[in-house]
Amino acid sequence: MPVNSSTIELSDPTIPISSPYYLHPNENPSLILVSPALNSSNYHSWSRAMRLALLSKNKLQFVDGSITVPSDTDSLYPAWERCNTMVISWLNHSISSFIFSSVLWVNTAFDIWNDLRERFSQGDVYRISDLQDEISSFKQDDRSVTDYFTELKIFWDELLHFRPLPRCSCNTPCSCGVLTTIKRYHDDDYAIRFLKGLND
Repeated sequence: MPVNSSTIELSDPTIPISSPYYLHPNENPSLILVSPALNSSNYHSWSRAMRLALLSKNKLQFVDGSITVPSDTDSLYPAWERCNTMVISWLNHSISSFIFSSVLWVNTAFDIWNDLRERFSQGDVYRISDLQDEISSFKQDDRSVTDYFTELKIFWDELLHFRPLPRCSCNTPCSCGVLTTIKRYHDDDYAIRFLKGLND
């Protein structure tokens, strides 16, 4: 079972509030940070929601590798252990019971996060293809224009998550305008798809 709140002590009062090692006294290990829970088909939306939730709590570093496990003789080790345990509990409370049983014995939030990513993000190319099909065939039907636009935007935003528009990474930014052209093509495609799906 996920860690009980009684097993987690408060942070060292000498740790500054801005530190990722800081735990607010009201933090609750049984908190469900995102909903719905992770299942076999919603990894990408779940992982984005969880990343945002952890970022808001200044704990994203415990799953993205920014913070490594300190030596058990390091003065920061007790604080790391408390935070790692807290994040593990948050993850465990935000995944299905079946998936939870498969990560029960994993000791770090970082390893749990990577395990889930490796298992459930492998279908990216298939999801991209599915999104393209859904966008192409999506119609207004009996939806209001607002609802139709909102649902279409959800598909587009998810596709953009998988295939973000390129950005210039040159030391001297490009001035040829190709990135502006690519963005215009993207916006045109979006507008045309919206218009073609409207009821006559």
